[in-house]
Amino acid sequence: MSAGAQRGAGGLPREAGGLRASLAGLTTRGRSFLAAGAAAAACAYVLGQSQLLRVGLLLVVLPLICVLALHRTRHRVSGSRRLTPSRVPAGGEARVQLRMENVSRVPTGLLMLQDRVPYVLGPRPRFVLDRVEAGGRREVSYRVRSDLRGRYPLGPLQLRLTDPFGLVELTRSFSAYDTLTVIPRTEPLPPVRMTGEANGYGDGSRRSLALAGDDDVIPRTYRRGDDLRRVHWRSTARYGELMVRREEQPQRSKATVLLDTRHLAYEGAGPDSAFEWAVSAAASTLLHVLEQGFSVRLLTDTGDSAGGEGGGFTSGGQESAEAAGLMMDTLAVVGHSDGSGLAAAHDALRGGAGFAASGGDGLLIAFFGDLDEAQAEMAARMRQRSGGAVAFVLDSATWAGEPPRVKDRLRRLRDAGWTAVSVPPGAPFGELWRQAGNAPLGTGTSGGRG
Repeated sequence: MSAGAQRGAGGLPREAGGLRASLAGLTTRGRSFLAAGAAAAACAYVLGQSQLLRVGLLLVVLPLICVLALHRTRHRVSGSRRLTPSRVPAGGEARVQLRMENVSRVPTGLLMLQDRVPYVLGPRPRFVLDRVEAGGRREVSYRVRSDLRGRYPLGPLQLRLTDPFGLVELTRSFSAYDTLTVIPRTEPLPPVRMTGEANGYGDGSRRSLALAGDDDVIPRTYRRGDDLRRVHWRSTARYGELMVRREEQPQRSKATVLLDTRHLAYEGAGPDSAFEWAVSAAASTLLHVLEQGFSVRLLTDTGDSAGGEGGGFTSGGQESAEAAGLMMDTLAVVGHSDGSGLAAAHDALRGGAGFAASGGDGLLIAFFGDLDEAQAEMAARMRQRSGGAVAFVLDSATWAGEPPRVKDRLRRLRDAGWTAVSVPPGAPFGELWRQAGNAPLGTGTSGGRG
């Protein structure tokens, strides 16, 4: 559901059991009234006291009238929930607004609302609404926040109705619910040139963010106002209607953000763990390169990708915004994989349609966990398919406060042409990004630690 969208719950659903289920909603006071009324009626019959019989009938009828009234009222209360926004970064807040409307011709009794939310979003919100007049509305709101990324359901909303005498209490639930998506924290990155010098590709000059391309060879139907000089006569003869060549489509520089999610590559858990740092850094990178005009895709060690149609690279305009949302949603729920290597990611890069179309000329930005000798070699071979490659390597030993074990792996990556950066615990990613942008390809930085 888009940010700020509203979902109506409509009338409360009728549940099996009808009046029998409503009778089960009698409170202790209501059952006591029934018992006292039945006892009074029995005594009146035995003693022949007509006045006592009237009292007994009153005590019996009053709870039954309340049951009938609430049974009819519960189907004439509608509600809606409005979640703004529906996608927030970790640590951010979203506002939930509840609206209850009495669509019946009679006022309601006391209403108690409770919305179901996961415990990570805070305590369950509860509200008490006094009498709602016929056709009246009541609005209440609450806020939710989470330091943990993920997708969290909100609802269904529970409504508890009581009569003015406290004799009957009915609890029913709406069927509608919403989903709050908590995406990773992101930070703005400085505008550095990461395309760098591409070993083995031309003269190694700095490549621009958008290069002019050729006309799209697929023609389209003529539209009023099109330049007649763009008429494609061969297609016109073939299809029997006027066809024109499409406008020139610029080729955008491509970038792949690779996230290593292997469980054995990271240690620890929680918002301050190395894996969460990598996820947040990948999210910041994706947003930044999109803003810089790149066509982007997100790739994991399993070979799965998110981005444009069919897992390819994003296009421009509205599609880029939608792809960015899709990739952020993917990172919101990404977890550890059971894989032990990077072979699937290597194969995805090797066979990627985006790289093949441009001769392998693209920017590769990778976030690696622990790399053994075999995986370091696999990562080194990934460099052959990219025009520029930057690796941020998170060493579990460093994050655990032990001496680093990543020096040899960094050296192997740098020898293969990577700009390799060692990530110390809790390092600001913006600073590491700046250091990587200032370092020539094939070199690297320790990120402040060895």
